[in-house]
Amino acid sequence: MRELQFREALREAMNEEMRKDENIFLMGEEVAEYNGAYKVSQGMLEEFGEKRIIDTPIAELVFAGIAVGAAMNGLRPIVEFMTFNFSLVAIDQVINSAAKMLSMSGGQFPMPMVFRGPTGNAGQLGAQHSQNFENWYANCPGLKVVVPADPYEAKGLLKSAIIDPDPVIFMESEVMYGDKGLVPEEEYYLPIGKARVVKEGTDVTIVTFGKMLSRVVLPAVEELTKEGINAEVIDLRTVRPIDYATVIASVKKTNRMVFVEEAWPLASISTEVSFKVQREAFDYLDAPIIRITSADVPLPYASTLIQEALPNAERVIKAVKEVLYLNK
Repeated sequence: MRELQFREALREAMNEEMRKDENIFLMGEEVAEYNGAYKVSQGMLEEFGEKRIIDTPIAELVFAGIAVGAAMNGLRPIVEFMTFNFSLVAIDQVINSAAKMLSMSGGQFPMPMVFRGPTGNAGQLGAQHSQNFENWYANCPGLKVVVPADPYEAKGLLKSAIIDPDPVIFMESEVMYGDKGLVPEEEYYLPIGKARVVKEGTDVTIVTFGKMLSRVVLPAVEELTKEGINAEVIDLRTVRPIDYATVIASVKKTNRMVFVEEAWPLASISTEVSFKVQREAFDYLDAPIIRITSADVPLPYASTLIQEALPNAERVIKAVKEVLYLNK
């Protein structure tokens, strides 16, 4: 094992797969000469050349469409959006072309491609650059949606996404690129569609994904543990497909659930999982499920308002105590 930054783990995943398959290429704004907006593709132009590491104009709809055509013709593109906020410009190609092509062509055109880049807020970047669209893309049949929580997960899941036969939305937190974590020396892949139990517990199930794990949930669990509360923590890893079975099995053990995600509350991933849990494990619940999301507003610019709008450890601790009836 060695310690890598989140961005380095992503780079290793792409390098390893590109060395195996010359049909894989990376394209996006500033991925080549500038080494990537967040330096994820640093050094890749030197190794793979300008035909496989391709700088594009600021035209997301155009290069997403080029990638779709490339995938239809047997190549395996990796498209980097400088931020998934900008993917809205390209969403017609992502939803109406990439996601639907296999079905609409009667299986004639597999779509092995990855759309990747940063998601979520990164501080005072304004409402238009601070959004979470995991639930938007997860709503579309034909796509897989992956949201890794640390460098180990990032590398293993991205390698699986690159070799997957279907289009994968791979969403990386904008504030996690410098995060460090242990990554194996040997090659490995992590399964898409299988959640991981980060911490075993008996009192309450806390479900989350992406940066909420390290930034919000684990600090909260550390404090809860000091108070004698034994929480089980589940990282979904992927939000399409969702591993309902792991969540439901945990809830049947703990009898309580708190779900933490950064997106807005309406039609969120937490809404869907909560429905599934009450449908499949209603008789095991000893308290209503609590969801913790961002406030139902465009993210403010003022730092004080940002703190009020986003999930935090204090809200998680309060919610856990509420489902345990310790706040009454």
